[in-house]
Amino acid sequence: MSTPDRRTLIADTAISLVAAAGLRGLTHRAVDAAANLPAGSTSYYFRTRTALIGACYARLAVLDLADIETDTGPLPAGGGPTLAPGDAAAAREAVAGALAGLLYRWLTTGRERQLVRFELSLEAARNPDLEADLHRAGLGARDRAAVLLGALGAERPREAAELMAAWADGLLYDRLAGAMARSRPAPDLTELTSVTRRMLAAVLASG
Repeated sequence: MSTPDRRTLIADTAISLVAAAGLRGLTHRAVDAAANLPAGSTSYYFRTRTALIGACYARLAVLDLADIETDTGPLPAGGGPTLAPGDAAAAREAVAGALAGLLYRWLTTGRERQLVRFELSLEAARNPDLEADLHRAGLGARDRAAVLLGALGAERPREAAELMAAWADGLLYDRLAGAMARSRPAPDLTELTSVTRRMLAAVLASG
């Protein structure tokens, strides 16, 4: 496994610090210490705290897209979808299963990273200088969803992708940090697949 470049190391370390202590734990000095870097390294690459948070947005997007590709399969260079052969119902079932697997991943092994994403996203609501970075970070997943939903027959795939992203974020937030999060049973793949089937039907009907 290759060693990450210094910018990636700093972003990964910053994400880990937010996961452990929230935004109050995110300082240039703390990142230097946690990453075993010489003092001043983080501020050399990311002069301000806003720039450091922007780097976290970009890194989170890369990691999330890697998960999406793992669970839904790569898209070929031409932009066409990679779907199992068969009729539309079989294709929808395959996508529902892939989405359920992705959500299960983010509710279990990937839960801390999703909580960091939510926490850092709220910071953009308070700091207009972060809005553009957050917007760019959100484009990749929505672009991929639009391609996938277009392949499933959505007439307006971009609108359908926006709805899917809102639905997925709502479900993740509710189950990770919502009022009933601690009292809910552990994530269940079968239950999540049932939910994603209904979500896909609703999104495709609207888009």
